[in-house]
Amino acid sequence: MKKIILIGVTGSGKSTLAKKLSRKLNCEYISLDQLFWKANWGESSDEELFVKVEAATQGDSWIVDGNYTRTNFITWAKADTVIWIDLPLYKTFYQNFTRSLKRAVTQEELWPNTGNRESLRRMFSQDSILLWLIKTYKPYKARNIEKMKSPEYTHIKFYRLQSRREVENFYNSLET
Repeated sequence: MKKIILIGVTGSGKSTLAKKLSRKLNCEYISLDQLFWKANWGESSDEELFVKVEAATQGDSWIVDGNYTRTNFITWAKADTVIWIDLPLYKTFYQNFTRSLKRAVTQEELWPNTGNRESLRRMFSQDSILLWLIKTYKPYKARNIEKMKSPEYTHIKFYRLQSRREVENFYNSLET
């Protein structure tokens, strides 16, 4: 387990687990959100993102945190492990709601040097992460189940973690 991709819907705990695994396994932490988002909610073009992802995944050991399927041809081709945090919708919705509310109140910068922050207005707008979660939850799950069966990814060891307890047990089972 040297080249890891950690996936899951927004609010599933991807970033938290990816950062912990990065420290435990002594591998580079790569946030696809950080590579994608520019200042003032600007978005990287596909070409810009591909260059950034290709450069970030040149090392011998890394963990990619994120679900940018358009980068799969880079990340999944190189990965030896995919960890999917697949929690129930109600749990991820609650996590998203409380996290977004906290971030809106504290005005925490989401990614360094972007100035991007959550707001109550954004939380309840067409661009809401909560609305995004509801719209994408079922199709995302179906797509990942298909990927796990795909002959294209037979080189990858998959772990599907379906509860917080499974996530904790998986983390604790890993040797450093």
